[in-house]
Amino acid sequence: MEAELSTHLGYKKHESKPEGQSNSRNGYSQKKVQGDFGVAEIVVPRDRQGEFEPQLVKKGQNRLSGLDEKIIALYARGMSVRDIQAQLQEMYGVEVSPTLISNVTDEVIDEVKQCALPSP
Repeated sequence: MEAELSTHLGYKKHESKPEGQSNSRNGYSQKKVQGDFGVAEIVVPRDRQGEFEPQLVKKGQNRLSGLDEKIIALYARGMSVRDIQAQLQEMYGVEVSPTLISNVTDEVIDEVKQCALPSP
């Protein structure tokens, strides 16, 4: 979301504002969003004029679509729970608990086991 804000403002974090740019970064807000398997807390960057709306989680949105799929994709690549947690934090600013990640992966493992059972 930092990259989205940089694009919106026209300059990267820690760079000088372009001449004539009146808008600037204004910290972060925390937001809780619901995924298929639980609640995640994310950190959303803000701009001073309140014009920035991230595409990942729009204003007023309380459901994060695709988070569970991202967790499953990272898990399928062999990443550990802590690696997945760090990757989601780095890419999306999403604070996801190890318990939530485990719940998502356990659900998938259970579904795979059910599919692997021979039919009667």
